[in-house]
Amino acid sequence: MIDAVPRDAIRDRLIVALDLPHAVAGLKMTEQLGDAVGFYKIGLGMLTGGGFALANELKENGKRTFIDLKLYDIGATVEAAVRGIAEFGHDFLTVHGDPHVVRAAVKGRGQTGLKILAVTVLTSLDRDDLDEGMMVAGDVGPLAVERARRALAAGADGVIASPREAAAIRALPEAEGRLIVTPGVRPAGAAPGDQKRVETPGDAIRAGADHLVVGRPVWQASDPKAAAERVLAEIADAVGRGVNRSPASPTAPDTGGTTG
Repeated sequence: MIDAVPRDAIRDRLIVALDLPHAVAGLKMTEQLGDAVGFYKIGLGMLTGGGFALANELKENGKRTFIDLKLYDIGATVEAAVRGIAEFGHDFLTVHGDPHVVRAAVKGRGQTGLKILAVTVLTSLDRDDLDEGMMVAGDVGPLAVERARRALAAGADGVIASPREAAAIRALPEAEGRLIVTPGVRPAGAAPGDQKRVETPGDAIRAGADHLVVGRPVWQASDPKAAAERVLAEIADAVGRGVNRSPASPTAPDTGGTTG
């Protein structure tokens, strides 16, 4: 029964991407969304517009926070950057899925509750884009799954992946107990925007996703709160039908690609 699924457990599975120009706009959006949303992503687009300050304020107000920086650098630099971010008590942080980057990030977060999520292949990319970037040949799906496997083996707490690859990643032995966070999620009838590998919220949950990242379909809506609640209803329906296990991550904030 859908009604038997705790509301907080459902709410925790939706991460709203605050891909807005600055922190003032982001804060206003969180006020509009109110208690309907409890988990927010702050990415590079807002970084120079007060994004870290907003993330810290949201955390102080009891929200969960996902810092989407997709870090990529030499190991020592990644380790230092992650160590600094981990001090603020945020929940998720993205790094590129290259094993040396993942290992450095895991070392940097130490014993804190920060979850390190590895980016596989951005959901805005297709095979033509990968060819242009001189990436290894092959279909995008298997490439994303192999990158996920290697990142998880290197110690990542989870991966960022398209809903289209979520089921194959969930089947990996390395994915046992790890997180799958899926951007590229669009409610039925919503415009895909710059995303090329998209699915609906229900499809993503059925494929094995723990958390869904949704941005523009929520904050561009005439009624953002109602839009978020429609996504939550789709998640609740999929979870209530028993098609996906409980998230690998805890819902409590202290127990520790990504545009939407």
